[in-house]
Amino acid sequence: MRLSEELRARTKSYASRVVRFYVTLPRSRKEVDVLGHQLLRSGTSVAAHPREASRARSDSEFCSKLDGLLQEADESQLWLELLRDDCGISADDLEWLHRESGELIAVFTTMVSRLRGRGG
Repeated sequence: MRLSEELRARTKSYASRVVRFYVTLPRSRKEVDVLGHQLLRSGTSVAAHPREASRARSDSEFCSKLDGLLQEADESQLWLELLRDDCGISADDLEWLHRESGELIAVFTTMVSRLRGRGG
């Protein structure tokens, strides 16, 4: 199984934007530092899982790797929401990342559902 170059590029772009957003956070605030670090970890993992999935030996392994991506994207949304709602962080990048997290979740959920639906 292989993912399109477009999806690989999209998840890499997402991870890059997470890194750039993290750099702008006021990490002198402990809560922002902790949540930002969690976002950095989960957000960059969103790009790692599709690369791992591309090396899968079966549809089942492929789906498992994409399940990991889904978990990391969902977790990233949580950290973004906490930064926005509880820490008062507002930025265009935060909103873009939150929206893109949701779109990636939708795309990959559909992909996994279709694969599993065909017996994979």
